[in-house]
Amino acid sequence: MKRYEVYKNIRKRALIMGLPISLFALMMLAVIGSLLFIIFSFSFYGIVGVFIVNVMLYMTLTNLTDNPALLHFKKVFPQRISNKKGSQISYGKN
Repeated sequence: MKRYEVYKNIRKRALIMGLPISLFALMMLAVIGSLLFIIFSFSFYGIVGVFIVNVMLYMTLTNLTDNPALLHFKKVFPQRISNKKGSQISYGKN
């Protein structure tokens, strides 16, 4: 009889096939689109191309899951928010 391990890190992040839920949904949309393309296209090269695109998409998504800093370009919010004047220059009469 097979033995299955309990996934104990469910509170950290739920993973399906090594992808978070949102990226897994994106992958499934790509697979469904690929299946539609294969059904309505009778080209052997199209089928091979779709397979290659799906494999590359899966590899890219798993790489982004492992290294989330690849999409982190800049900080959106500053470190501190303050009402203090930034400079000593007075712009109006007191």
